[in-house]
Amino acid sequence: MIKVNAIGDACPIPVVKTKNAIRELQGGGTVETLVDNEIAVQNLTKMANQKGYDVHSEKVADNEFKVTMTVNAEAAQIAANSAVAPIEEEKCPITPLNKKNIVVVIRSNQMGNGEEELGKALLKGFIYALSQQDTLPSTILFYNSGAYITCEDSASIEDLKSLEAQGVEILTCGTCLNFYGITDKLQVGEVTNMYVIAEKMTQADLIVQP
Repeated sequence: MIKVNAIGDACPIPVVKTKNAIRELQGGGTVETLVDNEIAVQNLTKMANQKGYDVHSEKVADNEFKVTMTVNAEAAQIAANSAVAPIEEEKCPITPLNKKNIVVVIRSNQMGNGEEELGKALLKGFIYALSQQDTLPSTILFYNSGAYITCEDSASIEDLKSLEAQGVEILTCGTCLNFYGITDKLQVGEVTNMYVIAEKMTQADLIVQP
């Protein structure tokens, strides 16, 4: 059995931690994940059902839940084969793990409409989740207030650097950087222009806009 402590972890970290633990199973086995909210329990249960794992959850204390997944040998092997191999920096850039030309467009420093604090937390979670996917985008475009996400003080810099190290192209609108006065604060990726942004989007097989 592999035990995962995801107490205090925001979405989607409990799911990512559990997936990584399942990849470590040799010949099948059980993964037990501790979380502190029912939404995490629901997310883990949904993931298990989608993958065909046996799953059981229980409340063990106030704000503490245990989700147990039993994975057979075949499913464990499939999970292990989907793992992304470690990347040595000197070998970068490498080809992203995708067959389609997927472009992610981030045009704001928050995700969705509503409370700013929530929107920023959701976008941070989205970028982290994106970095953990088996299929990575070819390019991520940042423009308008989305330019802040690639700059100093952004909570997503390390996740974006991880994506860049795996071959994902990170491009930020130069006009936007200039407008907000943050050109010298760019921390990851390269500066681009609207012609390239239009070119990337028109040539994409799939555009994702969180």
